[in-house]
Amino acid sequence: MDTIGKDLVIIGGGPAGLTAAIYAQRALLDSVLLEQEAIGGQVILTSEIDNYPGVPNTDGFTLSDTMRRQAEDLGAQIAMTIVKKVERTGEERFLVHTPDGVFDAKTVILAGGVTPRPAGFDGEKMFGGHGVSYCATCDGMFYRNKLVFVIGGGNSACEEALFLTRFASKVVLVVRKDHLRAQAAVAKLVEDNEKIEVRYNTNVSSVTGGQLLSGIVFRNTITGAETAETYEEGSFGVFVFVGRVPASELVGSLVELDGQGYILTDERMATKTPGLYAAGDIRQKPLRQIITAAADGACAVNSVAAYLGQPVEG
Repeated sequence: MDTIGKDLVIIGGGPAGLTAAIYAQRALLDSVLLEQEAIGGQVILTSEIDNYPGVPNTDGFTLSDTMRRQAEDLGAQIAMTIVKKVERTGEERFLVHTPDGVFDAKTVILAGGVTPRPAGFDGEKMFGGHGVSYCATCDGMFYRNKLVFVIGGGNSACEEALFLTRFASKVVLVVRKDHLRAQAAVAKLVEDNEKIEVRYNTNVSSVTGGQLLSGIVFRNTITGAETAETYEEGSFGVFVFVGRVPASELVGSLVELDGQGYILTDERMATKTPGLYAAGDIRQKPLRQIITAAADGACAVNSVAAYLGQPVEG
C-alpha cells in the first residue's frame, strides 16, 4: 500500500475541516482533507441558516458547497475515503490509515464532528428508518399531515420541532426536564407555535409496531408512571435530538477527553500530543455553531504553521 507524505492531514469535511483546508492553502502547506461521507458534514442537513455573518438566508448544503468550491479553487486536495486509524510514529509524525493508502503526516487536524446520540428507548434501533429518525430535514416530508414526536429540549430539538411543523399536523416535544434548554429566542418560538405541544418531565420508554410504528409508551420522570398511546400504524413518527457523539475514537490515547468524549484542547486547538490538533464540534467547547467551527479550523491551521515553522496569518 502506498505511503504519501504530507505536511498536514485534515480529517473531516465539515465547516471546521473546510476552513482548515482554505487556510492551509493560504499557508502554502502540502495538505489533504479526508471525508468519509459527505462534504459539509451535519451542516448539509440544516434547512435554514440565518446567523452566519455575511451569508443571510441560506441553507446548510449551499453554504458548505460554497466552502468546498472556495477550498478547491485555492488548490485544496479533498479525498472521499474512510480513516481507519491514526497512529504516532517514533519520528514524531503521524500515520493516517485509509483503504486507499497511508498518509505520513507531520501534523493532523481532527475535525470529524459528531453523530446523533440515541435516546435509548426500547425499539429505537429496531424502528430506525421505519418510524424513528434523527434528521428532520431528511425525513420530515414523510410525515406530511401526520403526528410527530420530537425527543429533546435543547436547541437542536427545538429547531427541528419548528421545522417539522411545516409537514406534520402536530408536533409533540418530549422533554425530560421541567424546562427547555434551548436559547431563549428559540424556546419562545416553540412556546408560541400553535402546532407544537410540549410535554415536560417526560421520557419515551418504548415504541412498538409492525413494519411501522403503531404504539408509544411515555414515562413521567418524576412519578415513574407510564402511559401508552396507540395509533394507526404508520400515522406517526419519532425524531430523536438528545445530543451528539464526538468522533474521537480514532485517536485513542493520543488525546484527553472530557466525560462526554469531546477532545480537550488549548485555545490554539492543540491536544496533549504535539502536532495533533482538534477543531469544530469534536472538541470540548461552550458553543457549537458553524461560525465557531470555522474559527476553530482557521486557528488550528495557524497553530500548525507555527509548529512547522511556517509563516502564519497576520
